Amino acid sequence: MLLTLLFFLATLALTSAAMVGCWLLLRRRTLLGRSSWNSGLGEGRANAAAVIDWVEPNRLLKTDSLSTISVWARLLAKVDYVNVMKARLRQAGIRWSVGRLTASMLLAGAVSYACLAHVAGTSFLVSAAGSVGGTLLPYGYVLQARRRRLDRMEDQFSDALDSLARAMRAGNTLAAALEIVASECPEPLAGELRTLVEERRFGRSWEEALDNLVARAPLVEVSIFAAAIKLQNRAGGRLNEVLARLAETLRDSESLRSEVRSIAAHGRFTGRLLTVIPILICALMLTLNPGYFDSFLAHPLGKDLAVAAGMSVAAAHLLIRKLVDISL
Repeated sequence: MLLTLLFFLATLALTSAAMVGCWLLLRRRTLLGRSSWNSGLGEGRANAAAVIDWVEPNRLLKTDSLSTISVWARLLAKVDYVNVMKARLRQAGIRWSVGRLTASMLLAGAVSYACLAHVAGTSFLVSAAGSVGGTLLPYGYVLQARRRRLDRMEDQFSDALDSLARAMRAGNTLAAALEIVASECPEPLAGELRTLVEERRFGRSWEEALDNLVARAPLVEVSIFAAAIKLQNRAGGRLNEVLARLAETLRDSESLRSEVRSIAAHGRFTGRLLTVIPILICALMLTLNPGYFDSFLAHPLGKDLAVAAGMSVAAAHLLIRKLVDISL
């Protein structure tokens, strides 16, 4: 038990040191960017990219560093799924590096294994299964944050298209209309639209900037919006009318989606209730009769069965959520 405690204290110390090192490195880069900006005001537009990088870090000029630890970065570079994890982090709006995410996953898995194997006293298979579940927790948090952010963006997009169509009908160009909408609409859509305008301003074509927008916000609505602008650039036409009709269609789709969600709310509530009931029954039994589970836990397989029951409840909850999650 003492060795396990020392191991986790050492792991926690190394992780904290790595996080502090990342913060100091980012702070140093920020100060260097500020110094170069102050010293280069007379050099004109040659230092414009450095100015943008100082004003809003990681906005346009993104670094490809997977981790501040060079050895860990080289190991991660050999894994193909790292690019997917990097895209998920960007879509979730979480400014973590892939190295920080993977280190958090390994730390969570090690803590889960130690708690199950050395504290709860379960078997190796149950501890290993719990360790796998603990390893996936940080990545599950990223996926949940990504889903919430994309849902907010999806709810905001139809109103943003309406505002964009009105701004273009008033005589503004597409870039100017996007700037107006980005200054008025809330986050997270405002940040993505600002990035789109800045990429276009600094030399990228509309096709490249729109493709990057679709990659950052993988929504059907954003893909249709990008395709409409690309088609208008090639064939011409009244883009404001196209955007107005598209906003109306998206609003109808959003109302239908809301109706489906309200119908599926009963299934979601049932799933949550079925997950909470076993926990409440166990808590009630322990409150009324604290020694009720002593004989069960004293059995060689008792702790393994308790952990397996908890994992089964969690898996059932995820399965019910997946069944009632109707996407249109």
